[in-house]
Amino acid sequence: MKEIRVGLIGCGFMGKAHSNAYLNVAKFFPLKAKPVMSVVCDIAESSVIAFKENWGWEKYETDYKKLLKSGEIDLVDISTPNINHKEIALMAAENGIHIACEKPLSMNSDEAREMVKAVKKANVINMVCFNYRRVPAVALAKQLVDEGKIGEIFHIRAVYLQDWIIDPDFPLVWRLKKEIAGSGAHGDLNAHIIDLARYLVGDFNEVVGMDKTFIKKRPLPAEEGSLTATGKKQKGEVTVDDAVLFLAKFKNGAIGSFEATRFANGRRNFNSIEINGSKGSIVFNLERMNELEFFSSTESQHTQGFKTILVTEPVHPYINAYWPAGHIIGWEHTFLNEIYDLLVGITKNKAVTPDFEDGLKCQQVLDAVVKSAEEKCWIKVDEM
Repeated sequence: MKEIRVGLIGCGFMGKAHSNAYLNVAKFFPLKAKPVMSVVCDIAESSVIAFKENWGWEKYETDYKKLLKSGEIDLVDISTPNINHKEIALMAAENGIHIACEKPLSMNSDEAREMVKAVKKANVINMVCFNYRRVPAVALAKQLVDEGKIGEIFHIRAVYLQDWIIDPDFPLVWRLKKEIAGSGAHGDLNAHIIDLARYLVGDFNEVVGMDKTFIKKRPLPAEEGSLTATGKKQKGEVTVDDAVLFLAKFKNGAIGSFEATRFANGRRNFNSIEINGSKGSIVFNLERMNELEFFSSTESQHTQGFKTILVTEPVHPYINAYWPAGHIIGWEHTFLNEIYDLLVGITKNKAVTPDFEDGLKCQQVLDAVVKSAEEKCWIKVDEM
């Protein structure tokens, strides 16, 4: 069997999720080329050595430039803070290496355009890791939309709510620094629901938004983990948003509302969308990720109502690779699903979505919302 040598850059939260996928994908899915966990790379040597041993990577490196020039990998997985995405992707493309990149694709639209240009010129397979497209219930929602089951789409309402930084003593980790992350809840959470909206509804036309930073200063981190840290007595300035809300008009005439916050007390990872159409509606909630709610106005009136579909039948997307009907899968399986699609794309030399072009279009929406919040007006997305 052909092998695809993988190099993972970044051994934090996403590095763990992606490692689990590379380790197990061939155990569930039929592959003509299996991933080989060749090299894991991170600047913290003690951490990367421990990570290598725990997840079964063959080698480790602390300099991603050496890794990308080594000729030892066919695919690079970029799971670093956002500031590094562009440089790594450009160097990978220059060396003919296929690329998987965590979201958001870049710090801004200009960077994203450079990255799109580079992968097209190099003709390498590229994917942005919007893993929620690979939730079977979301893939079923896409199928229902494409089949016309909900008719002409009128509305989408999307929220992504978390609460992990609501404590004012939570330290100033990299996700709260604009120079490293680019934005706060906006790029971290809104990026996901923007991509889902593009996937299920269509392209954005214009947006108007507002943002808010509730806690202006936080303790400097004494020691930083993935989504946890300990703090010092000294404080530093928070330079990103804590919450961003915006309205949207779509090119197909639909309208939408979007909200992302990390200050929704009690909401751990509440990613929910509702889409209303002329024939029906669909509702998805990540915290009940094996279910999809579906309403059809074409049914007899005396039996109309939302029904909950347990998306665990072998006929549902991706499910046939796992367990018998009724046996649910978890959040980590979304990464196995996306890595499977990526590996198939590399094997067949066939484009995989969402690709860097999708990442650019998402970034244009993100940038347009930021500009709208600054200028307090509607902004055309295509102008970003």
